[in-house]
Amino acid sequence: MTTSQTSSQVPTTAPILVTGGTGRTGRRVADRLRAQGRPVRIASRSAAASSTRPDTHRDTVPFDWQDDAGWDAALAGTAAVYLCYSPDLALPGADAVVDAFTARAVRHGVERIVLLSGRGEDGARACEDIALAAAPATTVVRCSWFQENFSEHFLLDGVLDGRIAVPADQVREPFVSLEDVADVAALALTNDAHAGEVLELTGPEALSFTQVAHLLSDATGRPVEHVALTPDDFVAELTGAGVDPDEAAGLAWLFQEVLDGRNTATTDTVERVLGRAATPFDVFAKTAAAAGAWTRARTRNT
Repeated sequence: MTTSQTSSQVPTTAPILVTGGTGRTGRRVADRLRAQGRPVRIASRSAAASSTRPDTHRDTVPFDWQDDAGWDAALAGTAAVYLCYSPDLALPGADAVVDAFTARAVRHGVERIVLLSGRGEDGARACEDIALAAAPATTVVRCSWFQENFSEHFLLDGVLDGRIAVPADQVREPFVSLEDVADVAALALTNDAHAGEVLELTGPEALSFTQVAHLLSDATGRPVEHVALTPDDFVAELTGAGVDPDEAAGLAWLFQEVLDGRNTATTDTVERVLGRAATPFDVFAKTAAAAGAWTRARTRNT
């Protein structure tokens, strides 16, 4: 057993709040908590609408980072919080929201916070400091870019079209699997082995977008190329494909901000925390292809 597995546990009776609980990381974290028999409360902007669907868990609450009217209902009686801020911790104003939310959480008696953060982002680092200061059992899960951006998010259409067009040339990034991120986050939410720590997660190798395109070609069985764009052309292509202009501009800014070589180094954190190796990109790509990630209808999963 790992040290994490033998550490003291969080009480199992109070619900764990998962913000962004219908999103890419939140739903994975919630699934893992439910599999452990933990009560979960989903907080999401889409929770109110989705709660009418028969396949949705009942314990959902409407939640908006820009409107604190629903925060108290979401936090009441919770034991721990998975804090997944949207759109991105690095963007201006995120620190003020995180400060207000974590203070509210502590007033509700929350002692354990797991904050999803990004590598190499000054704005995100400020939010990390706020969360770590707010609650002694906070864990920061600081991640490199997700492998699943190519199968579930803004790069999905590019893979389907055989053309990954981004404002990055040959810089390398150690893309991390969301499955690994969710495993680490769920562990941090349920015991104190990593309380007060910053866990920096990466995949096992740093790859350029050209190398990623080759691996996706192998996995999908059809050509995928990498095209380096200017930031303006990148925004124009995304908005032309239906992406919200503010989201497109934010993504372009993030490419310029962090994809400059500062995050090329890998870490062994996934293996140290989980006792197994981090998921390589080629394994992700082959698994996603076998599951039909790039054969379904071309709809964006945001």
